[in-house]
Amino acid sequence: MALAPLLTLNNGVQLPAIGLGVFQTPPEETTTAVEAALAAGYRHIDTAAAYFNEREVGEGIRRSGLDRSEIFIETKVWINDYGYEATLHAFDKSADKLGTDQIDLLILHQPLPSAFDRTIAAYKALQTLLADRRVRAIGVSNFTPEHLRALLDSTEIVPAVNQIELHPYFTQQATRELDAAHGILTQAWSPIGGVTAYRGDAAKSTLTDPVIGAIATTHDKTPAQVTLRWHIQQGRSAIPKSVKPHRIAENFDVFDFDLTAAELTQIDALDTGVRGGPDPDSITLETFSRTIPEA
Repeated sequence: MALAPLLTLNNGVQLPAIGLGVFQTPPEETTTAVEAALAAGYRHIDTAAAYFNEREVGEGIRRSGLDRSEIFIETKVWINDYGYEATLHAFDKSADKLGTDQIDLLILHQPLPSAFDRTIAAYKALQTLLADRRVRAIGVSNFTPEHLRALLDSTEIVPAVNQIELHPYFTQQATRELDAAHGILTQAWSPIGGVTAYRGDAAKSTLTDPVIGAIATTHDKTPAQVTLRWHIQQGRSAIPKSVKPHRIAENFDVFDFDLTAAELTQIDALDTGVRGGPDPDSITLETFSRTIPEA
């Protein structure tokens, strides 16, 4: 069985380039999706406290029969649990639900611009968890260059990962360049561009884009596979999501072909500069509050 290539983080930890995402996956469907992914060759699962399905991710991992050491688990701390002590406790909540003593990658789910001091305190808690070897790597998610610079000015350890919305219609070049300048791996959520559906019925889809479709025909692959290959060849980690076993397997079957330089450039040129998900600067506790339960 083919496995995803490994990307080496800035602290030497290795992360499988393709991971299964479980955002908006109902708990009752999460366990079977994780089992299907691990059976297909995935060894990286990405969840979050605010997805409310960490327990089911852990159950899917246990049912897979694979040794825990073979699987890279990534999860995220939600803004309600920012603050030094609160974030330390957020680790305990997530680790308990996942059924593991050590989390491979723990990241802050969003910046909290309206209370950035709490964001800094939360990240300092991640630094403590890393020093105590309760996590193997730490990082952030949805951080813009402004947020990232502010974090770097106030903390000691450079994030290993910045997980951001990134697909052919929203490529975030400035963020990617700053990540690269600091040795931070850019990780793509909504890597195929499904988030663009939130813009309404008029939104374009990478799955029906004529440019991507033509490239897919050339390689006898699907548009989704071409889009994921675009990420892989540009050195990114990608977190596609699905609950359908055949789609989960399709999204992983991207390691047996190469896009040409011209094809990569064609896909790059599809960038619209329009974000599909929420603007990180709009995140506040008043509008995005989610209480993370103990169990």
